[in-house]
Amino acid sequence: MRRTAVVTGASSGIGAATARRLAAEGFDVVLAARRVDRLEKVKAEIESADPAGRRNAVAVVALDVTSQESVDAFAASLRQCHVLVNNAGGAAGLDPVAETDPADWQWMFETNVLGLMRVTKALLPKLIDSGDGHIVNITSLAGHVVYEGGAGYTAAKHGAAAVNDTLRLELYDKPVRVTEVAPGMVKTDEFSLVRFKGDAEKADKTYAGVPEPLTAEDVADCIGWAVTRPSHVNIDRIDVKPRAQAAAHKVHRV
Repeated sequence: MRRTAVVTGASSGIGAATARRLAAEGFDVVLAARRVDRLEKVKAEIESADPAGRRNAVAVVALDVTSQESVDAFAASLRQCHVLVNNAGGAAGLDPVAETDPADWQWMFETNVLGLMRVTKALLPKLIDSGDGHIVNITSLAGHVVYEGGAGYTAAKHGAAAVNDTLRLELYDKPVRVTEVAPGMVKTDEFSLVRFKGDAEKADKTYAGVPEPLTAEDVADCIGWAVTRPSHVNIDRIDVKPRAQAAAHKVHRV
């Protein structure tokens, strides 16, 4: 039976890399994000790796996880779902609480927590009906530690981690596994650029001197491994950092 994997935030970075990896593992893949033009490019990359079309079916569907209407329409468009990768999210700002913009916090909670909840709730019946469902929530080391200037993001990711663990308790008697993947420093084209609202200089400083930060493909590798374990094996959580990062706040730079 062909298995279907849904990846949110699949237009770039970890989401796009995950879609490519799951397609390589033999899944039919549903690419979901707001930027449909970017999704089409990811679809083309996947299909170029399988020119005969024998391995994968790839679908592109617009999705805004902050909109209930969008999520409902998205769920209604799907025939089945075996794997859901909740990747849509992001950070905004790096200001102390005394100086932060509440709008940044609102956006982070809408995408990282409420968005995860909306999509999971909408697709849960299909995941259960599949008889072998798997939810993978992409959080961050920030979901388990705190650091100065990161209160909004760490609070949101702590929330996402709490939802992840609660789901596992609530679904203990259902055929659905729940896995959290918590990456450390990952260098992608957009994460820090979005966080600093387009300030490329600030974004570049995040990774300055770090010998080898993680790539999106490194995280996708973790996801691909977790979802291809035998059905009775649940990988609760994967913390993944570059060798240069001993902790969220302690990074070797040269």
